[in-house]
Amino acid sequence: MNDQEKLRERLELLKSEHRDLDDAILALAQRAVPDMVQLARLKKRKLVLKDDITRLESELLPDIIA
Repeated sequence: MNDQEKLRERLELLKSEHRDLDDAILALAQRAVPDMVQLARLKKRKLVLKDDITRLESELLPDIIA
């Protein structure tokens, strides 16, 4: 497995975790009394994942010089 394949695999795992966090955040927010601390932690983790996803996507896409 070459480096690009590894990056793509890692990217898919991160995207999957990001989607799972979406579901978890939605479920937690819909509770009668949501745990605001847990909700904040999940949202922070989701932002970190989004940054990682963006970084990996930029590594996979070649720079285009106009």
